[in-house]
Amino acid sequence: MPLIVILNDNEMSISPNVGALSAYLNEVMTGRRVTRLRNDVKQFLRGIPNVGEQMVKLSRQAEEALKSFLTPGAFFEELGFEYVGPLEGHRLDRLITMLRNVKEHNRPVLVHVLTKKGKGYPFAELEPTKFHGIGPFNARTGDVVKDASGIPSYTEVFGRTMIKLARENPKVVAITAAMCSGTGLDAYAKEFPERFFDVGIAEQHGVTFAAGMATEGIVPVVAIYSTFMQRAYDQVLHDVCLQKLPVVLAMDRGGIAGDDGATHNGVFDFSYLRSIPNIVVMAPRDENELQHMLKTAVECGGPASVRYPRGKGLGVSLDETLKSIEIGKAEILQEGADVAIFAIGYTVQPSLDAARRLREEGIDATVVNCRFVKPLDEELLSRVASATGKVLTVEENVLAGGFGSAVLEMLEEKGLSGIEVKRLGIRDEFVEHATQAEMRHRYGIDMEGILEAARKLAGPAKPALREVVAK
Repeated sequence: MPLIVILNDNEMSISPNVGALSAYLNEVMTGRRVTRLRNDVKQFLRGIPNVGEQMVKLSRQAEEALKSFLTPGAFFEELGFEYVGPLEGHRLDRLITMLRNVKEHNRPVLVHVLTKKGKGYPFAELEPTKFHGIGPFNARTGDVVKDASGIPSYTEVFGRTMIKLARENPKVVAITAAMCSGTGLDAYAKEFPERFFDVGIAEQHGVTFAAGMATEGIVPVVAIYSTFMQRAYDQVLHDVCLQKLPVVLAMDRGGIAGDDGATHNGVFDFSYLRSIPNIVVMAPRDENELQHMLKTAVECGGPASVRYPRGKGLGVSLDETLKSIEIGKAEILQEGADVAIFAIGYTVQPSLDAARRLREEGIDATVVNCRFVKPLDEELLSRVASATGKVLTVEENVLAGGFGSAVLEMLEEKGLSGIEVKRLGIRDEFVEHATQAEMRHRYGIDMEGILEAARKLAGPAKPALREVVAK
């Protein structure tokens, strides 16, 4: 059947390439070298008086005959493809002509295109990894505009904590899927090269690889973006959780990723993980709690996941000593009798900010940092829910099957009827490309949205408190 596959060969991944196919394409007889050799030969032949052009034509015929020996074409032709290339990907005129030609082929065709990452911008050509995903920078110098606040990102805190944990426990290893820099493991990889594994763009293999290591007493931490962990769902279920193996899933970009677009939003992990038996599912309220949750996950003795957001932390101080958190234990941050706000992960701080505003309006709200989606702190949550009779759940996850659903199920199982529950989270749709702040506002999970929802749920403020606030 007619099919065109385009292999964009730019010799670059976000992390160093791994795997046999990559090595094959980059060996001495790669298409890139053949292209350079071919161009050099053509220039030499054209320089021969009178017969140069004729010899170029003959060389083309010879090239076709030798192509299977000099290029990766033989490999792909064994797979049933007609191999075309290698082509210079930045010569659009030639590339477009070739693509028009191969459209007429009535069989599968693989077009091998050679490109250069960052082509046309010297700084990006020299440092393609740095410029793959970059914030504000000086276009003239290529220098990144540094954040004056000095607040570390969650990714940076994760990387630093991994080094601490590895120093404490020689059985801790780190695994990533072609995202060493993106997951903050650069420094870890340098300090513990024998305990760092990059499996390439193969999340499924990374999780199963971790499961195998765990059977031998190793404690693997698999660092993968939340949205990419979806690729390894079956492996998490069968290879890790069914076996009750101590594998830690460290999921960066949990929640709304913002400018990375719809494909990178990690808004499903609460839902797809909490339905699996044996796994602990948690999310920190800030960067300090993140480091303690990582220690908790490493020491819990079974499957555990920790998801944390993209971007800077809250700027809280970081404890020097790591400590474990009691599994399934929530904490009350503020007490109030009018309404209860059950928040988890990133949404805890805006919930606390909203509760402070509510107090100014005469509405007292209890704010709970729930910490765990699974297991829930059933005793604390049911007690608070019964005391207020009104519960607002807040999460940066889809509402279907998420944290709020877990709370509703818990209340039903406890037989607690008559409690009014409102859930805030992501509607039944894909989150589109926008800033994190814009999308959080759209779904009502920023301070303003939580304030409005809690205000409606709580009802009118107590008159006496209104008078005190007015004075």
